[in-house]
Amino acid sequence: MSEFDSTLQTDVLIIGMGPIGCTFARHLVPAGRNVLMIDAGAQLSQRPGENLKNAFVYQREIDRFTWVIQGNMNQASVVPETGYSATLNPFAYRPDRQRPTIRHGQNPHQDPAKNLPGAAVTYAVGGMFTHWTCNTPRYHPQAEWHDAPVPFDELSALYDEAEPMLNVNTNVFSQALRHRAVEARLRAAYPDVAALPVAGERMAHNDEFVLWTGSDTILAPLIDRDPPYDGDRFRWLPQHRALRLESDGPRITHAVVDDLMNWKRLRIEAETFVVACGSILTPQLLWNSAIHELPALGRYLTEHPMTFTQVVLRADVVEEIADMARRERQAALSEDDPVPIPMHDPAPMLWLPCTPEREWHAQIHRDSFSYGALPPDIDDRLVVDLRFFAQTDINADNRVVFDDTNRDKFGMPQPTFEFVLSERDRRRIHQMFGDMVNAAGLLGGILPGSEPQYMPPGLAAHFMGVHRMGHSDLDSVTDTNSRVWGFDNLYLGGNGMIPTSTAGNPTLTSCALAIRAARAILGAGSG
Repeated sequence: MSEFDSTLQTDVLIIGMGPIGCTFARHLVPAGRNVLMIDAGAQLSQRPGENLKNAFVYQREIDRFTWVIQGNMNQASVVPETGYSATLNPFAYRPDRQRPTIRHGQNPHQDPAKNLPGAAVTYAVGGMFTHWTCNTPRYHPQAEWHDAPVPFDELSALYDEAEPMLNVNTNVFSQALRHRAVEARLRAAYPDVAALPVAGERMAHNDEFVLWTGSDTILAPLIDRDPPYDGDRFRWLPQHRALRLESDGPRITHAVVDDLMNWKRLRIEAETFVVACGSILTPQLLWNSAIHELPALGRYLTEHPMTFTQVVLRADVVEEIADMARRERQAALSEDDPVPIPMHDPAPMLWLPCTPEREWHAQIHRDSFSYGALPPDIDDRLVVDLRFFAQTDINADNRVVFDDTNRDKFGMPQPTFEFVLSERDRRRIHQMFGDMVNAAGLLGGILPGSEPQYMPPGLAAHFMGVHRMGHSDLDSVTDTNSRVWGFDNLYLGGNGMIPTSTAGNPTLTSCALAIRAARAILGAGSG
């Protein structure tokens, strides 16, 4: 009796319907390739992968979106309440150790001192793009892309293509009164403060709101054309989990895929396979596919340690905003409103870029994350968030490993982190903390309950390096075209490809590298 309930065939199978997988599809389908995409998560919107923040209620009250983010972030490695008990081999199965049910997602093999407790993954059509912040800075050529395997001139040209695809703009918040007032206060101390590039645009018919970019934005040329690509040319299957890839020598022959809701097993055959499941789930799938011979798989893990605080704007800054509103007649100020800021004035959206002298990236804005929501009795027109992200040194011993004896809720090998900050990392983060406090003091007083703080490791969800590109299979997982060493038809995408130490949001760079990889698949790549 066959292991499979049915067999599907396509030119390209893309595993993962986040922004990177969608970038591959956007470039491969118009070039004539038949593409099938699968994702372990459900489709949460009518359009595949739409940003859920576009809903009216979240546009009006951004802090309510915090609970949406929390509901879609699944912690990657949870230390059981009973604690961690190390053995000589912490990954060896011990029959006398009670294994937790996979539904709880706990990991008895996780050393809490080496964990990234904030690390989480999203299972959904659209991936993180269903709830991301849409921040899309370019990397600094010396501070963040030094000695990279793809020259920065080439990356810059790829940025030029990726930005329109993501609808990146710098003017979405630039006319806001609060944006300009906060920028003016920071400029004396931070001459390079600038509008943070974001993926989105003001709605033409209602400029109070922003149309935020989702994975559906990337797929628009495929799903909005008349007639749309359909049938064998382009299709997607939600709630289909790739269990493993099977190979015959240097070629992947098929993927073993489970239809999770109907509990059927599929054999999906393709000429080319693309894995773009995120920085944790991509190496997880490779590990479960017995691709163990690459020494860099899961290693060289870098992330962005975070500091955070919220400030209440100083009275003189608030009065400057009110003066601008009266002078420019942008909006009427109500005499009954105790806050002299127009009710629908957008929040600031500013950044301090990472530089060789300042090894961190700062965001000064008001947005929804999995934390930082304001109590309902605080008027958010008076509050500004400060989020600072630091670089971490590249260390081959910082890694994620996979435990075959303990499975996650999707039945895949449990990820376990081994991550330790270097002394240089700690000094850098301490300096960043002081810089954040300095910037906060220029704007106002600390909001009680949001005092300056170090956030849990991994909370930024910016995990890089674990399937990095490079020039050798000794210290990288793919070549510069994102093709896995030792395989002719297996390509990877995502933040895990980034081989350098960075501080800024990685999404734009990962999309740029995916464009390069798609060209390689089509035979137009180089390197």
